[in-house]
Amino acid sequence: MRALITGGAGFIGSHLSETMLAQGHDVLILDNLSTGSIDNIAHLKGRPGFEYFVDSVNNEPLLAELIDRSDVVFHFAAAVGVKLIVEQPVHTIETNVHGTEVVLKHANKKKKLVVIASTSEVYGKSDDVPFREDSDLVLGPTPKHRWAYACSKAIDEFLALAYWKERKLPVIIVRFFNTVGPRQTGQYGMVIPNFVRQALAGEPITVFGDGKQSRSFTHVSDVVGALLRLVCEPRAIGQVINIGNTQEVTIMALAERVRDLSGSKSTIKIIPYDVAYESGFEDMPRRVPDLTRVKSLIGYEPKHTLDDILTQVIDYFRRK
Repeated sequence: MRALITGGAGFIGSHLSETMLAQGHDVLILDNLSTGSIDNIAHLKGRPGFEYFVDSVNNEPLLAELIDRSDVVFHFAAAVGVKLIVEQPVHTIETNVHGTEVVLKHANKKKKLVVIASTSEVYGKSDDVPFREDSDLVLGPTPKHRWAYACSKAIDEFLALAYWKERKLPVIIVRFFNTVGPRQTGQYGMVIPNFVRQALAGEPITVFGDGKQSRSFTHVSDVVGALLRLVCEPRAIGQVINIGNTQEVTIMALAERVRDLSGSKSTIKIIPYDVAYESGFEDMPRRVPDLTRVKSLIGYEPKHTLDDILTQVIDYFRRK
């Protein structure tokens, strides 16, 4: 098949591109490089079936052409990372909502399958863990900019499902849970790359908040494998689907594990949220997926443990 990947020079998009090309598919990438990097796809240039375009989904004539040439659209172009979301809330909302709107509008003309990348952030402050796709979403108040991202992605989901219900556009919505691996940058607040970089440099490992908040991390290759199986599964159309790992760890324990696996002598430093981000910042206390739906659809089981992930990321940063 031929796939258009918006945001394809980003972390997940570049890994998806690499895997699809290796399997003999064609890949078109559209990325404005606002958070992606040309370095992520440099090794793909010149491969048969690969094309990339440095432009925005807001270039609607180009977007329409690329969608027409594709069998499936993976819509990954979005504002990502807590740091970016807090600092640029207007950019976050406009990029996420309008970008999804134009992708769905043009995909609908030829009824092309669209995979919408959503996020575990949409569950908000819910304490109904593990999170099920049909769970209530509990978002914070509008003056807390941190929730703008979650709200914008929830709107993306509502819009995509409306296109499916009203206009029969085939859509699949995937909620990613803390996807990590080689090529991910800590520039926008991603915790594991930041911890690894600090540990290898012998700097203090900075834990935001009290360190008791917990997350579950998924290797990017597990995510890519799930995506490629889901687009071949008709029962996935019109569904919201968690993709993640159920191995839960507190952020403090994560910092200690990074330090141990890297052989670092770094200290661990607690930084309050008010100092790290903004006054009154709120966070999700836990983030663990219920994987029943994705298992029933494609037999999904994550193959990588947390130590597998950390070891690969540490090796990647050492090579860099």
